[in-house]
Amino acid sequence: MEIQMLCFPADAPPLAVIVASKIAGLSLPTDPSLPSGSTPILHFSDGGKLRGLYVLLRYIGRVAKIPDFYNRDAFESTQVEIYLVLLIVHDGKQSGGLIRIPGWVLNTSSFAGTGQRWQSLRNSKKYQNLVRWFNSIHDEFDAALNEVTAMYIGKKGLGTQAVSKVRDQQVSTSSSNSVNGTVSEKGVGGNRPVFEVHLPDAQVGKVRVRFAPEPSGYLHIGHSKAALLNKYFAEKYDGKLIVRFDDTNPDKESSEFVDNLLKDIETLGITYEAVTYTSDYFPNMIEMAEKLIHEGKAYADDTTREKMQQERMDGIESKCRSNSVEENLSLWKEMVAGSERGLMCCLRGKLNMQDPNKSLRDPVYYRCNLTPHHKIGANYKIYPTYDFACPFVDAVEGITHALRSSEYHDRNDQYYWIQTDMGFQKVHIYEFSRVNLVYTLLSKRKLLWFVQNGKVDGWDDPRFPTVQGIVRRGLKIEALIQFMLEQGASKNLNLMEWDKLWAINKKIIDPVCPRHTAVIDQRRVLLTLTDGPEDPFVRIIPKHKKYEGAGEKATTYTKRIWIDQDDARSIAANEEVTLMDWGNAIVKEIEKDQEGNVTQLTGVLHLEGSVKTTKLKLTWLPDTNELVTLSLVDFDYLITKKKLEEDENFVDVVNPCTKMETAALGDSNMRNLKRGDIIQLERKGYFRCDVPFIRPSKPLVLFAIPDGKQTTVMKFRT
Repeated sequence: MEIQMLCFPADAPPLAVIVASKIAGLSLPTDPSLPSGSTPILHFSDGGKLRGLYVLLRYIGRVAKIPDFYNRDAFESTQVEIYLVLLIVHDGKQSGGLIRIPGWVLNTSSFAGTGQRWQSLRNSKKYQNLVRWFNSIHDEFDAALNEVTAMYIGKKGLGTQAVSKVRDQQVSTSSSNSVNGTVSEKGVGGNRPVFEVHLPDAQVGKVRVRFAPEPSGYLHIGHSKAALLNKYFAEKYDGKLIVRFDDTNPDKESSEFVDNLLKDIETLGITYEAVTYTSDYFPNMIEMAEKLIHEGKAYADDTTREKMQQERMDGIESKCRSNSVEENLSLWKEMVAGSERGLMCCLRGKLNMQDPNKSLRDPVYYRCNLTPHHKIGANYKIYPTYDFACPFVDAVEGITHALRSSEYHDRNDQYYWIQTDMGFQKVHIYEFSRVNLVYTLLSKRKLLWFVQNGKVDGWDDPRFPTVQGIVRRGLKIEALIQFMLEQGASKNLNLMEWDKLWAINKKIIDPVCPRHTAVIDQRRVLLTLTDGPEDPFVRIIPKHKKYEGAGEKATTYTKRIWIDQDDARSIAANEEVTLMDWGNAIVKEIEKDQEGNVTQLTGVLHLEGSVKTTKLKLTWLPDTNELVTLSLVDFDYLITKKKLEEDENFVDVVNPCTKMETAALGDSNMRNLKRGDIIQLERKGYFRCDVPFIRPSKPLVLFAIPDGKQTTVMKFRT
């Protein structure tokens, strides 16, 4: 069986795998065609596949062609792996990042043995096997790393800082697949382990998890944590992940939501074994409900909803709890038929009405609902509740571990009780904390209110916390994944700031996004350079001075140039300033109107001047008809309160102004931007192109991307 191809996303090459294959002497053809955020896949000639960084790295270690590289003997190879998986070597005096090669963690500053902790380990007789392994690949590792980073970053002879960035990116990805679940914070300040988790009683190759969203809205940032943790555990244990739509409430659900949830799951790079629907099991669940009625473990109840809620609170048994099996079956048939009598009833489980845990006080299993189902039409008049459907379908689908947020903690005993009554083995529940962000609503009911009342443009509105919304705002999926994995499987419920997420995003986009220039249209000022070029000329300059892959742009140099009003008001007469990408100039004359606004400037070029001596570095645009009209759009939070209390009406704190637009002019190169392109406007911030250039009369629309710094909204406004 031969390796056929390594497939991965073009924007996230698995450098650790590629470097490890070079060290191991393997030929590894590559295909960077997978969607952004996808897991790397190793294809074999017989059709077999391996997925996930850690799995691929272990495979490479075992088939390496270097003598004694890994498989000297079973005991030693296992010992080396244990040491290296559990070890994070860090020299606090160095700025080098972390890297996992092949499948293990080393410090970039320790290649020559300079790391203090690494040096002590090398001198210790306890870790002789680890030292032998490191010494055996030292030179090959350094050479392979330089070659691969030069190839995939597009620049040979990378300095320590540039290579460290690559290594930082790699550890944030590869550590998410580590054997012990440790994820490093390196690259976002620090390198301590964020979480180290295991699934209880998990066996490699036998773990089966599910991501089960309700199709009543789009996937939001809270759901993405559950989705990514399921992906993480499936890969960690070489298991299976299924996507199941919990479609038990036809009043809220639709095919539109199903389609967009699948789209969002793909955007997150989540691969799955199958897509299932809870509604697929409706006939089986009806049979189970009837079985429980026959066994005296469920009963039909016609108590009003309000009274039932009060009785459950007070621990009072319903008058229907002692009904005979025959009476319950009769009412159940009325429910199935959706008759007038049936509509008055529900089916409840007979658990324990005196239990301190109120979720065990005879929960509702079935209710009548005459609304047609988006997938199966009007075939059913009864629908199971989540409490009944979830433990049933989890068991039937062979789920080994059900990941649920800690808000369901009090219902775990209910989940296990119901599975026992149904005759199933218990599925392990693994809890994690919900994602809670400041000034953010994650309730789909509340988000729907904004859509229905025209407060946003739709579920993909950039003000929304949906995956489509934050991606449209300019968030890279890699940043979201890193952010979520850093939260890990923590059970602590914290209110988090958006700043950290956007700061991670900035570190991803800043090294590669092209630079462009814009001038705010309102009260822009013309600077006339009396000795400037009479005939405009063009120079080709890089779009990013430190990243050749960003491409080049044409810059026109003219005698008359535009600058921002704010910049013009900062200039004093006879002051020397720097015109970015040109050189210095001296402003000789300043004209102002009665309100103190600058209306015109006159100056001369002083290109021999030093840019180090000037206080003002100005962005500018040539006075030509090739400039592009822009609409710079920034957004504020949808609500004005950081945290909404449980009894507080969110409508009372809706922000009346959440979208701000500013007209501007941009350089002519921006005509080539495509929807989704991310750029930096010099001295104005990062932007995502939402509406590209179509014609001169229609502005190109750019959405401002937060950079993780708490600043006033629309910082580039005049």
